[in-house]
Amino acid sequence: MNYHELANKIKIWAKELGFQKAGICDVDLKDHESNLQSWLDAGYHGEMDWMARHGMKRARPHELVPGTLRVISVRMDYLPPEAQFAANLAQPNHAYISRYALGRDYHKLLRNQLKKLGQKIEHEVGQYGYRPFVDSAPILERPLAQKAGLGWTGKHSLLLDKDCGSWFFLGELLVDLPLPVDLPHKGDCGKCSSCISSCPTQAIVAEGVVDARRCISYLTIEHDGVIPEEFRKPMGNRIYGCDDCQLVCPWNRFANLTNEEDFHRREALLSPDLVNLFNWDEQTFLKNMEGSAIRRIGHMQWLRNLSIAMGNAPYSADIIHALKQRLGMSTILDEHINWAIEQQITQIPISSTKIDRLIRIVQKGLPRDA
Repeated sequence: MNYHELANKIKIWAKELGFQKAGICDVDLKDHESNLQSWLDAGYHGEMDWMARHGMKRARPHELVPGTLRVISVRMDYLPPEAQFAANLAQPNHAYISRYALGRDYHKLLRNQLKKLGQKIEHEVGQYGYRPFVDSAPILERPLAQKAGLGWTGKHSLLLDKDCGSWFFLGELLVDLPLPVDLPHKGDCGKCSSCISSCPTQAIVAEGVVDARRCISYLTIEHDGVIPEEFRKPMGNRIYGCDDCQLVCPWNRFANLTNEEDFHRREALLSPDLVNLFNWDEQTFLKNMEGSAIRRIGHMQWLRNLSIAMGNAPYSADIIHALKQRLGMSTILDEHINWAIEQQITQIPISSTKIDRLIRIVQKGLPRDA
């Protein structure tokens, strides 16, 4: 079999299936094992126990899927035309949602296309071993993508390509074919450190190292408990994820808009007014977020995140009223609602004595009709 010819066909098929780029690498990631272990030992994975559960298998694709010889790494752009860059961040009464989550959940779409790619290969070579992955297994996708020539790992730990920035998803197809490999990407960020200095919570603790426990994306998505008070103000109006490190990256000036309509901003999020989103009951939340990555955090965590954003918004009687209506739903939610009401009250143009009195009332449990 002519594997060089097959590799070229695979890259053509990948583009036909909607991927903007594909590359091939071997499964040797031993150079990344010590960094992975150090990251885990430092506790930077927070409560994401699944990150440590599989040990070094994350850096050993051939142990994850025995017989794997190569990884086909693919990229799919997701920047929607309605992203409006950082406009939402400048509107404190509107919710900011990470761009990747504005449309449909990417996991199923990418996995289906990877499966089709695997089937195209099978039609060409006959039966062989393959398995697609899209954030669905303990695998170091960025080191693999860099090794496959798709880009380099930036100081914010995300993959970057000088031709398109970082607004793209990654996926992998593990195969047992001895395909020729691509050259690893040798790019770097140079002296630029905009992502590090712009992180609202200083979560980038070293070049390429993120302490998830401080990251707004982790706090709003993966963490389902009480958000530490030190991070609430820096969160601003970010209710699901955070794009700040990408928004300031100079390479993202060259980012391409997605051709995939599933990644366009859904209608329910076209005007993301905080009070309006907070007033959604659970049924409305589930209906409006059907097929969205946001749905998996659940209605209660949605309200928790929104309450922090409402606390950070300019004073509004409507905000205080909406917050009060949700008191008593859960202890964790009450913690954030009371904090938000307190933040709102401190903006009322009255004497400090009256503010202190109002805050004491909140701390004791503000009556809904107060």
